[in-house]
Amino acid sequence: MNERTALVTGASSGIGRALSRRLAARGTHVVLAARRASLLEEQRAEIVGSGGLASVLELDVGDTASVVEALARVDDELGGLDLVIANAGVGLNRDAKELGWEHVEPVMRVNVLGAMATLTALLPRMVARGRGHLVGVSSLAQYRGLPTSAAYSASKAAVSTFLEGLRVDLQGTGVSVTDIRPGFVRTPILDESVRDLPYVMELEPAVDIVLRAIDRRQAVCAFPFPLAQLAAASRALPNAVYDRLIKRLQP
Repeated sequence: MNERTALVTGASSGIGRALSRRLAARGTHVVLAARRASLLEEQRAEIVGSGGLASVLELDVGDTASVVEALARVDDELGGLDLVIANAGVGLNRDAKELGWEHVEPVMRVNVLGAMATLTALLPRMVARGRGHLVGVSSLAQYRGLPTSAAYSASKAAVSTFLEGLRVDLQGTGVSVTDIRPGFVRTPILDESVRDLPYVMELEPAVDIVLRAIDRRQAVCAFPFPLAQLAAASRALPNAVYDRLIKRLQP
């Protein structure tokens, strides 16, 4: 199913950039949202030059009030957004022995509050229209707390739980909810220590998986499959076993 209009946060790089380009290539008018307007303008020019439709929205999702206002304005201008993808996020690798609130707060502001503001900004409108699709990009890191990633894992767990609650409440409304849970994808945000591990996915195959999940209005899309199975199974491990195992596997 090709949505007429879509908005993608974090569209200036990585998964957001590639996903925006692919959506535009199949006829969707894509609103490119991110903080770096110059990169968005370059991307818009590329999309338009290839015959697609794209608009630029300079947006800091950490400023939640501006997110709600901006998405409402775009919704009015385009006659309703069919698809909203909360993809913007920041990473953090820091050992808990050196972790302070000044490190945690920016992660939560962008990954949790920014995502939730994006996902709910147009929710009443979508319900009133009886159609729409909300997509949030969480992570396989949400299954358990990972070494040096306490804040990041927690932020993604919050997003996944929020998406699940939305999905349950929105049954029968015509509004779909999809939780995208990628593992390691080769993008600029990927930490150097894991770039060459065998379970790191290339960007384009990862975007193929995301697009299929969106088209199928899949509830949860966790990938790559072997790593997703291991991550999910880790929840059943006793804490003592998990603690020893995860430290041993740490890069």
